[in-house]
Amino acid sequence: MCMKAVTIKELKDELTDYSPKELREICLRLARFKKENKELLTYLLFESSDEALYIESVKKDVDEQFEQINRKNHYLIKKSFRKILRTIRKFARYSQKKETEVELLFYFCTKLKKFTPSILRNAGLHNFYLRQIDVIRKKLILLHEDLQFDYERELNELNKGL
Repeated sequence: MCMKAVTIKELKDELTDYSPKELREICLRLARFKKENKELLTYLLFESSDEALYIESVKKDVDEQFEQINRKNHYLIKKSFRKILRTIRKFARYSQKKETEVELLFYFCTKLKKFTPSILRNAGLHNFYLRQIDVIRKKLILLHEDLQFDYERELNELNKGL
């Protein structure tokens, strides 16, 4: 027999009946249950107040992952790229800020473009890069006009030489 999860609204209504101490215990239990829950709570409690610092810490993590890429063949490289992209999406989801997501995707694409061996030598890696550029382009529409203008210039820089 499987327990069926209730809706967010039902959870929200139910949580109003709990005391702050009980809510704290529920949060701590969630944090112990799954790594992503703990990471989200860490972001909400410690890192959400300084988004720029959060972005920099994610970029450092991305840098470390790029250093560990096995460059022996294109299959392993692409597999590593996808893993790094999953990490970026996860951390962007914690933030829920479109600017953060776009900033991290730009950083990822910049790292891809500078990657050696060049992604231009393999059609699969090149197409992977182009898909990420398209994702950025779609996300830019959701941002404020001033940010769109600034990021549009950065996007043009990423498209040069392709």
